[in-house]
Amino acid sequence: MLDYKRTDRIGALMQREISDILQRQIKDPRVGFCTVTHVEVSNDLRHAKVRVSIMGDENQRQNSMAGLKNAAGFIRREIGQRLSLRYTPEIRFIRDKSVDYILTVDKLLKEIETEYGKGARVKKLY
Repeated sequence: MLDYKRTDRIGALMQREISDILQRQIKDPRVGFCTVTHVEVSNDLRHAKVRVSIMGDENQRQNSMAGLKNAAGFIRREIGQRLSLRYTPEIRFIRDKSVDYILTVDKLLKEIETEYGKGARVKKLY
């Protein structure tokens, strides 16, 4: 059986609540389509790294990150009201680039498929 740490449980709760806050309460036009992918809470529960995936071009992503950083205090206050914790973690938003990486790999695979054809055998290089 997995042994979940308290920080993991609080991170999962924060992920759900922050996603809800972003969807329902943040009215900043700079914040575009964002998805909270992971929340990592420090062992002392004082700090939280919130990883977000942001859709759009680079300018839209930068604007969204600026809007999220601007709303961090509001989001922290909302988290404090929703979760009964002794300390509400200080929130730091970090852009999650894993979705960008997945899209790049998918694009490369599609290029290979169009170049060599679907189901083509590729010679092993090792």
